[in-house]
Amino acid sequence: MAEYCAHLLWLRGEQDFLDNRYSRRHLLRFDGGLEIPASSSPHVVPVPMSDPAAVDPEEAFVASLASCHMLWFLSIAARRGFCVDRYADNPVGVMAKNGDGKLAITVVTLKPEVAFSGDRQPARNELAQMHHRAHAECFIANSVRSEVRCEPVLAAPTN
Repeated sequence: MAEYCAHLLWLRGEQDFLDNRYSRRHLLRFDGGLEIPASSSPHVVPVPMSDPAAVDPEEAFVASLASCHMLWFLSIAARRGFCVDRYADNPVGVMAKNGDGKLAITVVTLKPEVAFSGDRQPARNELAQMHHRAHAECFIANSVRSEVRCEPVLAAPTN
């Protein structure tokens, strides 16, 4: 079993909070040291309370699915003897009400475009098989139905 961790930090600073017009901008930090500015989506919370230049949770979710799929695809293609030169994707996630009437990312469509080189080129059905296998192996796609737990810790007051 492996654990994957991230650190999230939001600070109020001097802004008012109780009027619900506070900035949703926050920081995501990952184990390798990378820090990414994050925010709520401007589709959910209007600007200026959201930062359209920052990554939002919905974009991160869609990107994680596409990234995981690509990594599996590259591995499968290499094992099958196909040389991939370029892999690009423009995935799209759709927010809609789910079966329980709750807003959710109800569908994510990956749109991978893969360029190969060399004498060995995959046939259309081999390309489809590799994408099907990548989808079946993708940890993130297999996690979409995972349990999400919340174990809050009450911090000491700051004043």
